[in-house]
Amino acid sequence: MKTKLHKQVILLGLVSLFTDIASEMLYPVTPIFLTAVLGSSMAMVGIIEGIAEFIAALLKGYFGNLSDKVGKRSIFVTLGYSLSAISKPLPGIFQNIPTVFITRVTDRIGKGIRTAPRDALLGSYSNGNSGAVFGFHRAMDTLGAAIGPVAALVLLKIYPENYQLIFLIAFIPSIIAVTLTLMIKDKTISSEKRIKHSYFDFLKSSPKSYKRILILLAAFSLVNSSDVFLILKSRDISESSTLAIFGYIFYNIVYAATSYPMGHLSDKIGKKKVFTFGLILFSLVYFGFALVPDIYLLWLLFALYGIYAASTEGISKAWISDLISDENRGTAIGLATLIMGVCVMLGSFITGILWDKFGSQIPFIISASVSLLLAFIVWIKK
Repeated sequence: MKTKLHKQVILLGLVSLFTDIASEMLYPVTPIFLTAVLGSSMAMVGIIEGIAEFIAALLKGYFGNLSDKVGKRSIFVTLGYSLSAISKPLPGIFQNIPTVFITRVTDRIGKGIRTAPRDALLGSYSNGNSGAVFGFHRAMDTLGAAIGPVAALVLLKIYPENYQLIFLIAFIPSIIAVTLTLMIKDKTISSEKRIKHSYFDFLKSSPKSYKRILILLAAFSLVNSSDVFLILKSRDISESSTLAIFGYIFYNIVYAATSYPMGHLSDKIGKKKVFTFGLILFSLVYFGFALVPDIYLLWLLFALYGIYAASTEGISKAWISDLISDENRGTAIGLATLIMGVCVMLGSFITGILWDKFGSQIPFIISASVSLLLAFIVWIKK
């Protein structure tokens, strides 16, 4: 049976597609621009990324709760995407480290403002097909993440080392995305149903099933470090930065292709089963990276990693969306993304320390083992 998606869901998917094309054009370019052109240290790159991601994690929780209180989502969606769009071309105009810092932080502020309200809006337009809805959105988002780096590589091939041009061109898909947000409509929430409490108060009164999901996501996020480590590990195995980048692009293509099918499957057999399958795949991938240094196996591992992401990223939000009513959905998803963001940041820090002290194999084996344990716990838990 074919699942019909609401036109607002398709619209939000297109917004994410164009935004991620712009963002991922800059993802591989920004650290190179900082270090090779502006003379920044690697420590400065880490500081900029850390501060930006921490701000985004905090704002996701706050604005999710705020969107529930005011009963509107679209205004935060438009504001968030607009801030990110405005920040894109600045390093191409003002070429200095403070500008890159301001740009990165502003972009993450925009992401923090829009993420939870957008996901709550997606949930409000699902009708028994939340897995398909979030799967479609992740597919469009990730398709942009595959197109963006390819576009950047092509531009650098045509205009070698002209990083400023890429910052300027990335503004074009960003503006298209912002224009599309102006057509997004809210699902009306009556003033009587609007919440007045904070997300801490919500957590106290939330269902036990939701709290169990929060604990699961927090525990997994601690061992699910930044994808940068996978790229670095694949570079070490292949001894090629180009192959590592293409592996990352291949992962995004598989992720985009499988997100909607996995979401649709979760509507049929349940989010818990699909999410558990994703945890098992994650474990296999990390064991593979740790124990089998084979360049040809990298492509299989990146493919499996794409299927893992399709089985967990959107599915977790759809799972929460099914458990929480519309008037509390922004708070619920915002709190989950806040906790996950902080835990991933801590996990990445721990992974970096373990890598420096014991080599790359140890953190990968630990992540794989914990993920497999979590999959077992989720599977046997009713």
